[in-house]
Amino acid sequence: MGMQATAVLGDADAGAPSVSRAYAWSVFALTFGLLLADYMSRQVLNAVFPLLKAEWMLSDTQLGSLSSIVSVMVGVLTFPFSILADRWGRVRCLILMAVLWSFATLGCAVSASYGQMFAARFLVGVGEAAYGSVGLAVVLSVFPAHLRATLSGSFLAGGSFGSMLGMALSGIVAAHFGWRWSFATMAVFGLVLSVIYRIVVTERRLAPERARVAARAARPRFTPRGLMQALFVSKSIGFAYVACGVQLILPGAMFAWLPSYLVRTYAMRLDRASVLAAGFVLLSGIGMIVCGVLTDRVSRLNGTRKWTMAIAYCVLVFAALATAFHLPPGPLQLVLIGTGMFLASGVCGPTGALVAELTAPSIHATAMALWALANNLLGLAAGPVIVGLIADRMGLHMALQWIPFAALASALLFALGKRRYTADLARQREV
Repeated sequence: MGMQATAVLGDADAGAPSVSRAYAWSVFALTFGLLLADYMSRQVLNAVFPLLKAEWMLSDTQLGSLSSIVSVMVGVLTFPFSILADRWGRVRCLILMAVLWSFATLGCAVSASYGQMFAARFLVGVGEAAYGSVGLAVVLSVFPAHLRATLSGSFLAGGSFGSMLGMALSGIVAAHFGWRWSFATMAVFGLVLSVIYRIVVTERRLAPERARVAARAARPRFTPRGLMQALFVSKSIGFAYVACGVQLILPGAMFAWLPSYLVRTYAMRLDRASVLAAGFVLLSGIGMIVCGVLTDRVSRLNGTRKWTMAIAYCVLVFAALATAFHLPPGPLQLVLIGTGMFLASGVCGPTGALVAELTAPSIHATAMALWALANNLLGLAAGPVIVGLIADRMGLHMALQWIPFAALASALLFALGKRRYTADLARQREV
């Protein structure tokens, strides 16, 4: 859910701040606010799945594709759009992105068919593609270096908080005024914030021109072949990329289908189901922070434990969700779903640490962007469609019984990477 935001942790532009503390926190608040708007616009669709299915007679596969197309575009376009923002101006690009996804969300509100909605969601994904990476670069550029970890963690958690707000508010608005107003509300919120951002945040106020020129000149240059060799110099890192992406099939699927599951299985009203599902999304964001902190403490003296913690999170997620969806509806099932959601994105912390450790500091930004690509295409985009395909043939409940097996596949991939990790570290020391 927002993994592309890690793509700039090694950015050379994030140097010493040149603005006042008050202005820096204003930049953070507005950039974070637009991140909330980003994910609110992305998740509004999932809250109104039941209404769209009934009105347009859509299959679950079609519903899943409307959700996944956004993650596909984010995964494909994050890296090139981030490069464009570095060259053209980050603030200018942020504002353009926000305006584009807001108008595209407004297009969702006036869509009259599946095809029109798919086209509008496609444009939502284009607009949101690089917001996380570019937005974090802007935030880091106005704060001192010793706050980077705190700011990065807080910014990444905004994806879950925005998803939670979008899901809850959209369900309430849809229940009272119709699903079209849910999209329109999120669009207006994004447009208003875009105008405020344009007034308050400018490239000139963020950093002097000389600092930007010096930072560009200091960036290392790679041939495409040399860059790929540097990205995959460690054999274990490929397993880390893929394992995290596969694990994120679970949160991708659950974010999209939980409101529908609660409506169909518990016969909840849409507004109540959306609020409850939003609570589970909030748990996922909190869990990502907690699991990252726990991993740092456990692995402080032994780097191999990062792999062990990732494996443990995957196994626990499988146990919680596989058990939950084999139980009849009731409080125990909801508790286990909450437990699974708390741990579902927990692998992001150890994976991010491993990617940074196993690649050269000069290409950390590129390595993180590649990680974001795997997370979006293998996980967040695939999850909703996989569940939709299975649901059309076997029912939504059966689809959710099968989807936890992705966590076991992820655990196996992390285990294979762990076996190669020590040799990779030894090879790095020899270079």
